[in-house]
Amino acid sequence: MAGAHLTKRTFRGVALLGDERRPGGVTFGFTERGGGVSEGEFSSLNLGDRCGDDPQRVAENRRLALEALGAAGLDARLINPVQVHGDHVVVVTDGSDEAVRRAQAEAREGADAVVCTAADVPVLLCYADCVPVVLTAPGAFAVVHSGWRGTIARISAKALAALCEASGAMPAEVNAYVGPHVTGDDYEISPELLDRFVEAFGPGVALPGTRLDLGVAVRDTLTVAGVAPDAIALCEISTAQATDRFFSYRSSGGKCGRHGALAYLPATSSKEV
Repeated sequence: MAGAHLTKRTFRGVALLGDERRPGGVTFGFTERGGGVSEGEFSSLNLGDRCGDDPQRVAENRRLALEALGAAGLDARLINPVQVHGDHVVVVTDGSDEAVRRAQAEAREGADAVVCTAADVPVLLCYADCVPVVLTAPGAFAVVHSGWRGTIARISAKALAALCEASGAMPAEVNAYVGPHVTGDDYEISPELLDRFVEAFGPGVALPGTRLDLGVAVRDTLTVAGVAPDAIALCEISTAQATDRFFSYRSSGGKCGRHGALAYLPATSSKEV
């Protein structure tokens, strides 16, 4: 399968940005904020369970998102980390109920990436400006949360290495999808932090003023790690501008819901590359 791209589809009001070709047999999608049951600042498909929303509404939103993804009925097997802006990667290679429970517990202790080779184990990470990344390999995937700390720690490269080790794939066989995030025009940081990024990634990540292009840093990290440039799809929608479609921590003043990156490997997958 040459190249990587993102297209939008909608199922019962839930919008997903994904790759309809199901690379590696993986079904995934970056959700938007519409189509859910939450209200107010969490309206409406809030998938985050740590931002103050009604837990029952969050559970229903997750059910709706899984249904839209094609993973209806797998709610109890969902792995959803407590994200801590670190670089810990949870690896799931066993789809038994006991193994899934262990992985869920490990993820709730704190993690910012999950690698999975097991069928019918959906993975959800949540965002409201940080960079969502989905990596797909034949019969395997990774979902990554890359804020500025994770980006400078190159968590996407660490997840890629774990994905390749777990699946036996080479980096050149991996497709990468960088989802909606706050883009450089809307992401102003301190001069000191920008200097750190320029030193780590080169001048291409710096924009006029003290603005940082996190997406470019993630893309370049994956390229250096061996992912082919044409196998990386970089979404250029800024969550800080498209607040009708996505949640934005910066634009909301810190009180908002979370959209998500969802992925799973169906048991009936053909595992096409």
